[in-house]
Amino acid sequence: MQGKSTDEVRRAAAFRVALREFARESEHVARKARLTPQRYLLLLLVKGAEDGTGRATISELCRRLHLAQSTVTELVNRAAEAGLVRRRASANDRRVVYVEVTGEGDRRFADAFEALAGERRTLRKFITKL
Repeated sequence: MQGKSTDEVRRAAAFRVALREFARESEHVARKARLTPQRYLLLLLVKGAEDGTGRATISELCRRLHLAQSTVTELVNRAAEAGLVRRRASANDRRVVYVEVTGEGDRRFADAFEALAGERRTLRKFITKL
């Protein structure tokens, strides 16, 4: 390859492996917490909302997940049916509906999130080496 050192390519390869290992472990841990990987990600993005409120609109979730509105709506519907999230209308604008995590969703999410603490630390080490 032109201009790329072998060491740089090895670091990039190791990082990609670490990303895949993190994704696989996240899937495994989510299932142990009785969550699908998609529902774990949904809960993560709602609880970790960019505005710090712990709630998100469907539009925000579409943007962050890079998915179509129909896909996100179906994901939210299924998570709501499972008792993991609820919809709540905005007090200021009834047209705006927020997705919030329920107590059950919070318990399952917390189990998975805590179990992934070591994996997140490992992944951060790879990122700082790039």
